Amino acid sequence: MVLYHVLAWSLYIGYSLLEDYIMSPKPFTWYRLLYLTYFISLALTFYFCYSFVYPRFLKREKVLQLVLCLLFAPFLFTFTRYFLEEMMYPFLFGFRNYGVNTTFTYYLTDNLFRAFPMMAISAVVWNVQDAFQKEKEYKTLRAEKTQAELAFLKSQVNPHFLYNTLNYLYAQAYPVSEKLADAILKLSDMMRYMLHDSPDGKVELQKEVEYLRSFIDIFRLRFEDRFFVDFNLEGQVNGQRISSLVLIPFVENAFKHGVADDPASPIKIDLKATGQDLFFTVTNRIHQSQKDQTTGIGLTNIRRRLELLYPDRHKLTVQNDGSVHQASLKLRNL
Repeated sequence: MVLYHVLAWSLYIGYSLLEDYIMSPKPFTWYRLLYLTYFISLALTFYFCYSFVYPRFLKREKVLQLVLCLLFAPFLFTFTRYFLEEMMYPFLFGFRNYGVNTTFTYYLTDNLFRAFPMMAISAVVWNVQDAFQKEKEYKTLRAEKTQAELAFLKSQVNPHFLYNTLNYLYAQAYPVSEKLADAILKLSDMMRYMLHDSPDGKVELQKEVEYLRSFIDIFRLRFEDRFFVDFNLEGQVNGQRISSLVLIPFVENAFKHGVADDPASPIKIDLKATGQDLFFTVTNRIHQSQKDQTTGIGLTNIRRRLELLYPDRHKLTVQNDGSVHQASLKLRNL
């Protein structure tokens, strides 16, 4: 991409200089340095719009910021050119572009409009590049979706078989041990939840919370009374929808790599729903004797999934000081 920019500017500057030489074939003079300041001012205006304004504010909800920045861009061009030609050049070379008696008001009116074409070119270049980037992302998403669908189809037989088997085991275990039967029932419900599908891939947030609680209860069977997890829920979860199984990887990793049998440092799971926003934090003390350094689904995969499901609507922060691990997730506009 940098090469394309260098090539484009080289062609533009070369064409401008060649045109000027053809129209006025004079030998080089110090006065031709004015071309340099003019191109520098244009380039600064171009990249101000291309790299800052359009990527951040060319959105429906940021129209005001876009307008303010576009109003500022011509002044950026003018002030840059004024500083170089009317302040630096007289000091360094003893000449200026405009006359000594030229008022600043006249300078403004004579230069402001010169930035408009470059602002328009910048918009065109950015939009073309953005379109190519979105097309590339779309192809990547389509390929990933195809792979995911194939993997899902291949995995359908075993989960359904396991789900039906668990229901059978529940019926057989209930007369023997209600505790065991309850665990089988929870596992069956979790399996049914995992098989649940919806057109938009989302489920009720309350269902996701119930899945987390069932996961915790199943894990509790391993430790019985030596299992310490604080699950704090704040806000209203009814009526909210979330992409399924987007929270469980953080809990899974905490149980796998954390200390769950120490009452002094329990695994902390905090979920807060505020309006259309969700805040989810999992904190655990790291098990120092843990030999398996893998992270389950993998932090990289989690980040990728969030990028696909909540583009520009999530913030994931992971902190690890060697003794405590904390993952904080914020989802906006559920």
